[in-house]
Amino acid sequence: MDLHLKKKRILITGSSAGIGLAIAKEVAREGAEVIITGREEKRLAKAKQAIEKDVSGAKVNLISVDFAKNEEVDTLIETYPEVDILINNVGIFEPKPFENIPDEDWFRFFEVNVMSGVRLSRYYFPKMLEKDWGRIIFISSESGVQIPDEMIHYGMTKSAQLAIARGMAELTKGTNVTVNAVLPGPTWSEGVETFVGKIADEEGKNVEEVEKDFFKEARPTSLIQRFIEVEEVAAITAYLCSPRSSATNGAPIRVDGGVVKSLA
Repeated sequence: MDLHLKKKRILITGSSAGIGLAIAKEVAREGAEVIITGREEKRLAKAKQAIEKDVSGAKVNLISVDFAKNEEVDTLIETYPEVDILINNVGIFEPKPFENIPDEDWFRFFEVNVMSGVRLSRYYFPKMLEKDWGRIIFISSESGVQIPDEMIHYGMTKSAQLAIARGMAELTKGTNVTVNAVLPGPTWSEGVETFVGKIADEEGKNVEEVEKDFFKEARPTSLIQRFIEVEEVAAITAYLCSPRSSATNGAPIRVDGGVVKSLA
């Protein structure tokens, strides 16, 4: 299927690895120009090479950004004042008992996971409305619907993204701009791989055993009973970038492996 993304410029936050990098590869295959971001220039350069290796003729730009720093976000906007599609993917997570989460962590998680997308959307959204075409996608999580008790502060930020996406979508009535959210379930990203590996070492198990235990105990409602691959999230996200997805707006699109049981 041709997603008609040729000549589209797509900014993807937090895209030096994991879901963000997988999305960058997917849309680059469709002919889009991609802007990848991350905090470390070496990791960004490696990500750019990975995209160019997988996608012949890929058009890839990169810029180092710490989304917890307003001045660096401002530099990003100044460097790339025009984009057709914004994918707010950058995010942090950390399992921690509720009583041990200090104020600083609540504010840090909100700053990176929520305000990064707010600041960029606040700039690019009016431009999209003026052009009468654009896509804004928040990479949220099933954790925004079913708040995980092991990281409530993370779930809070993912719920906030859902509210923002829906609220912004209300402002697009009668236009060709859409705002949606993608809700991945537990995904085999770089951070999760490190987390699972640490548990395996601590408990003297292999990774496969830890994965099985995780879905049995922590995510028993999962229908696929495995971690989702980043490419599976990227495929849905690429479709939402496309003009073909024009009737999907203000929607939370699940790529959760069936973790969320509610019908709505």
